[in-house]
Amino acid sequence: MAATLVTSIITQARRQLVELTPRYWTDTELTDIFWLGATDLWGAYLDIHQDHYFNVVETEDASGVRLEAGASQLTNVPDDCFRVILIEPLRTNLDPFGGLACAFVPRKFSHPDFVSARSWSNQESALTAGVIYYDLTGPGAPIAPPIIRIAPKISTTIKLRLAYYPVLDKTVDYNPIPGGSDNALKAWVIAYANAKEGPQGQRIPDAGWLAVYATEKQTLLTRSTPRQEQEADVADGLFDNYQY
Repeated sequence: MAATLVTSIITQARRQLVELTPRYWTDTELTDIFWLGATDLWGAYLDIHQDHYFNVVETEDASGVRLEAGASQLTNVPDDCFRVILIEPLRTNLDPFGGLACAFVPRKFSHPDFVSARSWSNQESALTAGVIYYDLTGPGAPIAPPIIRIAPKISTTIKLRLAYYPVLDKTVDYNPIPGGSDNALKAWVIAYANAKEGPQGQRIPDAGWLAVYATEKQTLLTRSTPRQEQEADVADGLFDNYQY
């Protein structure tokens, strides 16, 4: 089974536009519209938190994500990193090969915990602190990789595992949106293509086709969560790990 090619969806849209041979709308124009719709759906899929777009970097060599000794930010953060899911040491056991028992905990740079951690000595070890605070700063992908600032600085270089959601890859030639999204994106393309036919200065997308897109989008998100039905999705209780 293979994903639908973008060109196939453009052809489907052209049938509705009654223009199989490009005259009024170029293929480039309709493809640009397609990717705007795909980006909208990609963002919606991220927000249902079902890990449809999920990447893990856990490289041992020098190209992997690292916290260098004495550094205040991580190095080698991937260019396509849009949203961080998890940061942890590659080795979480205490051993002579670079293992370190510490947890990376998100905090705002101005949070009192972060402020306090910045004041600790550069030699303050995460082995003693038990926690390293981090904050994502900068615009992030696709403009630039986020700057992941940390505190406290530590005296040991740590190799890290980074799980994250990447920005949508628009270089592929197929529809990258899961769940059977072809019809939604066809509707998006038709809606925004029809805007070109409106009066000059009032080129508004076709409301009817936008409604089709909205309905298809909601159906996709409902269909795509949960991703497994072996066990019901439940939220962990705040005190579940405590014994009374």
